[in-house]
Order: sequence, then structure tokens, then C-alpha cells
Amino acid sequence: MIASMATPDRTPPSLLDLTTYLLSRTGKDARTRLADRLAADGLRLYHHAALAALADLGPHTQRELATRLRLDPSDLAKAADLLAARGWIDRTRDPADRRRLTLTLTAAGRTRLAALHAEARTVQDAVLAPLDPAERATLHALLLRLHTAAAPE
Repeated sequence: MIASMATPDRTPPSLLDLTTYLLSRTGKDARTRLADRLAADGLRLYHHAALAALADLGPHTQRELATRLRLDPSDLAKAADLLAARGWIDRTRDPADRRRLTLTLTAAGRTRLAALHAEARTVQDAVLAPLDPAERATLHALLLRLHTAAAPE
């Protein structure tokens, strides 16, 4: 019997030697788990990201937030529609430029964001379950360093 047919789900060993492959597969797994939890409430990852950015960095114009989150402005407009409809953000027009909308997190949005962070922590705990607390801290520090180097803000 051919080895590949005996274990079709086995990752090729040469890929296991690539840290970038392992990062990608682990990231895809974590993203899928979180996306599935958010989808149960009709949300996507960028809804969580938008609320977090507004909470952490304050009000943004819609265009500024799209740029910060690396989203297409039309996708962010749709996201802002949903977030506003649920009462999690306020949108106000700039009196000097009626085309410009400023997005601000509401108290209800802060409450929902806390729940979203709890969901994300639950997924994170499941993904990182094989690691002890010291290993988790080391992994986080290393990933933060890589993120900072790869995506200067």
C-alpha cells in the first residue's frame, strides 16, 4: 500500500519543518474557530476589529477606520451599517463635509465588545491549550515582535 494512501490527513514532514507553514495553519485554525463563533451572531472578524479600534483609539472617520483595518471602504460601510443598527456605534456627519462620517463607540458597543473579547479569549485558550502559561507568554512576545516588524503602523 502507498504510504500517502494509508494516512491521507498526515501533514508532509517537509512542511512541518517550515515555521511559516505552521504559523499559517495554526492561524487559519484559530481564525476559523473565532469566525464560526462570531457567525452565530451574524458577525464577522472585522466587526470585532472595528469595535476594538474605536474602543482603543477613539472615534474615526469611516475612511480612516477602513484604512487602519485594511478593509475596502465599501466593506467597512456595510459593517458600520450593521454596527449602527445594533446600537454599538454612532455615526455622525461632519458639518463641514456631509460626505464624511465619524464613527464612535456607544456604551452598548463597549458591552458587546467585552463579550466579543471573552469569545476570542475562549478560542485563544482552546488553540493554546497545549502550552503552559510561560510558553504562551513567550509565544505572544515573539509573535508581537514579528507583527511589529512586518506591519509598521
